[in-house]
Amino acid sequence: MTDANFIHSTLRERIVEHLLVGEVLRALWCRGITDVEVLRSEFDAHGYDIVLARGPIVRHVQLKTQAGGDVGISVALAQKPSGCLIWIKIDSALNLGPYWWFGGRPGEPLPALDSFKILRRTTPNRDGIKPERPNHRKIPKAAFDMVSDIDGVLAKLFGPLPS
Repeated sequence: MTDANFIHSTLRERIVEHLLVGEVLRALWCRGITDVEVLRSEFDAHGYDIVLARGPIVRHVQLKTQAGGDVGISVALAQKPSGCLIWIKIDSALNLGPYWWFGGRPGEPLPALDSFKILRRTTPNRDGIKPERPNHRKIPKAAFDMVSDIDGVLAKLFGPLPS
């Protein structure tokens, strides 16, 4: 299955995105909350994959599913009013969770990225050098908060919600 994860990585990313959105919407629905908007970015030029909005809270969300200890983030996400990054652990059957959260409280900006290392390209250029990507930072796993379930993710996104 590892080859399928690599060969069909775009499909896998879309499935995970749809599953997360579905889980978020289902959990809100079960609380009687239906005033939520979901918007998708046509392409990843501004540091986010989806926008989740409820009332005055608008979250530009970057999703990651990679294994490993560091995650790349675009500095463009920090320019959004309440950007965040959700790093999702998935298994071979694409079950979601737990989650890791990097972001501010609802309505607050992303934490400052200045102290994080500049990310390098994963592939070398024709000279064999992996150049820096000045508009991207490397965020270590230690900078994330672990969130065990979708209810925890909702609390991070929107604050306390009715049961």
